[in-house]
Amino acid sequence: MTYDNTLPDLVDPLEHISNQHPCFGKGPNLNKGRIHLPVSPSCNIQCAFCNRTRNADEKRPGVTQEILSPQEASEIVDKALTLCPEITVAGIAGPGDTLASDYAIETFNIIKKTHPELINCLSTNGLLLEEKAERLIEAGVKTITVTVNAVDPEVLQHIVLWIQKDGVIYRGKEGAEILIAAQKRGIKKIKELGAMVKVNMVLCPGINDQHVEEVAKTVSELGADFMNIIPLIPQHKLKDLKEPGCMELHEARQKAEKYIRVFRHCQRCRADAAGIPGKVEISDKLYNLKKLNAENTFSHG
Repeated sequence: MTYDNTLPDLVDPLEHISNQHPCFGKGPNLNKGRIHLPVSPSCNIQCAFCNRTRNADEKRPGVTQEILSPQEASEIVDKALTLCPEITVAGIAGPGDTLASDYAIETFNIIKKTHPELINCLSTNGLLLEEKAERLIEAGVKTITVTVNAVDPEVLQHIVLWIQKDGVIYRGKEGAEILIAAQKRGIKKIKELGAMVKVNMVLCPGINDQHVEEVAKTVSELGADFMNIIPLIPQHKLKDLKEPGCMELHEARQKAEKYIRVFRHCQRCRADAAGIPGKVEISDKLYNLKKLNAENTFSHG
């Protein structure tokens, strides 16, 4: 299958969502805003590059100032819309995995009632996507991002160190095999239920940079609508790797674009980002940094 980006767009029942979402559109959608609600503290996998933490300074995924309850998140949305009426998306992207607990679904159930005009958007590693797909749709979730860093367990075992499923920890290649199979089933199911799906891939030089086409082809065949290739931020176990340069990123995106539409405007947002990406940021007006013990808040496995 080859994706031809010269062809006119086909009629898409979710086209209006694409045009309203700053992270799912064909361009950056510069006048559309989003708010990320940090209600998901724990994670069920450990990526070699992931370092979840709490601070007000770092500009990257996995970082937040506070962990909110679903009710607090709803109140933050009210405040955010007052400060930035251009917000069209209520997103949950961590700082842990959004499906490792039920807080994200509880939050979306509230927002569906209080702000039905917003697009509910969720990011996940996909381990539990298949089994929670119906509940997500019932909660009004219309757009899903699944992080798929490899579809070959020989590759993924160097990026995902372990996963936890049904109380059991699986490491190395075995864990990678379970995660890949779950991601494939989850993407296929949530697409069948009517959601729009974007796949994120973290480009890790020397690990998965020669694996881009296989990932793009696989997720396209599963029904994914977009792919977003994100340059690695070297940290944790991969702190000694080099961050991909502009040319490496460009070449990876060109490879992926043979099979799937590629989103090119990712800002690598924090888990508590709010405003218009790259233009207006209002999160500092929404949160009061509480002096909590991060070790008691986050599950680092």
